[in-house]
Amino acid sequence: QVPLVESGGGLVQAGGSLRLSCAASGRTKTSSVMGWFRQAPGKEREFVAAIVWNSWLGHLTYYEDSVKGRFTISSDNAKNTVYLQMNSLKPEDTAIYYCAARTTGQATDVMKDMEYNYWGQGTHVTVSS
Repeated sequence: QVPLVESGGGLVQAGGSLRLSCAASGRTKTSSVMGWFRQAPGKEREFVAAIVWNSWLGHLTYYEDSVKGRFTISSDNAKNTVYLQMNSLKPEDTAIYYCAARTTGQATDVMKDMEYNYWGQGTHVTVSS
C-alpha cells in the first residue's frame, strides 16, 4: 500500500477554493508531523503548511507566509486523513502539491522537506486567471 495518497487537486478559477486530502496508512498513521509542500514548474519544492501534535502541546499549525489567512490545515484522526483547505486561490498557487509525513519523532524545523520521511505522489492544482 502507498503510505500517503493525495486527492482533491484540479483546475479552479482565481478566487476559488479547493480542499486537498491526504490519506495515511500503515506507519504514516502514527506520524507526529504532517505537512504540505508544493512545487511549481521551474521552481524548487517549498513548504506550504504543517500540523504537529504531541501529548503536551496538542495540535499546532504552521504556514508559509504567502498562504496565511487563505489556507487551513486540519486533520481527522478517525479517518487517518489530513486536509488542506485552500481559499482565495491565486495563479501563483499553481503547483503540484505533496503530502508528507514524519514518523521518526518531533521535527527540528517542520518547514524543511528533509525532515519528512514519507511522501505522496502529488496532486496537481492549477489556478487560472
